[in-house]
Amino acid sequence: MSLWFVSAAILPDVLLEVELSSFRQAALTSGVQAGFVIGALVSAILGLADRFDPRRVFAASAIGAGVCNLVLLVAEPGNFVTIIARFLTGALLAGVYPVGMKIAVGWGKEDRGFLVGALVGALTLGSASPHLISFAGGTDWRLTVIIASLAGIGAGLMIFLVALGPFHGVAARFDPRVVLSAWTNRRVRLAYAGYLGHMWELYAMWAWIAVATAISYGATMPEADAQQLAKLTTFLAIAVGGLACLVAGRFADRIGKAEVTIIAMTLSGASALATAFSFGGPVWITFVVVIIWGATIIPDSAQFSALVADVADPSQAGSLMTLQTALGFALTFVIIQATPSIVALTGWPLFLAGLALGPVFGIVAMVRLRSLARDPGS
Repeated sequence: MSLWFVSAAILPDVLLEVELSSFRQAALTSGVQAGFVIGALVSAILGLADRFDPRRVFAASAIGAGVCNLVLLVAEPGNFVTIIARFLTGALLAGVYPVGMKIAVGWGKEDRGFLVGALVGALTLGSASPHLISFAGGTDWRLTVIIASLAGIGAGLMIFLVALGPFHGVAARFDPRVVLSAWTNRRVRLAYAGYLGHMWELYAMWAWIAVATAISYGATMPEADAQQLAKLTTFLAIAVGGLACLVAGRFADRIGKAEVTIIAMTLSGASALATAFSFGGPVWITFVVVIIWGATIIPDSAQFSALVADVADPSQAGSLMTLQTALGFALTFVIIQATPSIVALTGWPLFLAGLALGPVFGIVAMVRLRSLARDPGS
């Protein structure tokens, strides 16, 4: 997953070499989101992880994504070829994250919240890694591309060290009628609504927080120092969220998945507002607030998928989770691509505050879902 945010991590250094329009800047990351949506749907329709050993699907996808990422080294930064390469990288990563989840849940039932949380924690740490690589490599953005690509290829080879668990099974293949079920089953619909509110905030923050904090820090410190600190801030914010996923997974198995999502979205929404208010102010305040935001923005992610599996018909759970993921990432494509235009009109503080609307929407949905769970007759 180190391949996901390579373009976001290297963008400030790329802009020192070439001038890119705001559309192309956003497309380098939103292209990954769009590719993931298409890849997830194609994988589900063809039943790739069901018809073949999921480890082979994972390996082929991770290695292919690593190779596509290397295109950034040979093509002109930000041109059409690099955007297509990012799209293909996202499409191939659809054979890594969902397939990895399938392998993980095959190892347990009672602690499934923790297992899924651990996988999302790994996804989060991987997503943070290019920012750490970029921080260590200074302005040499090509080194970040190379290391992330080698990490993806290496992961594709390492997956064969993993066995399939005792609860590994065949998930339902994609059925177009599942779309109707996602609407008519109120519990599934509310779980989807909570997830979409969560995704409104998550990837916009992950994709743009390095740029936003660099500008915020730059108000009170030299630009070069501000960019370096922004890289470190982004890595720490995303990475600490990965560790928080493990804790959230344990609590979800004890106090309930819906409760964990409500707590996490309350804290992350408040952190988005605090980041907006601290923007351009004392560096240490913004730094601390963004780290807290990163710690609270992701721990609920895994639990939305687990909730869909809990409330759906078992024969449709696999397809419904795939559809949920596709819809969520389709939303992130829109918000990531639109960010530069929105910021140009509103400025960063108002944009960051607006991200809190997602958690508010999600909390309302999850409170309703929790109420239904407490009323067996509903």
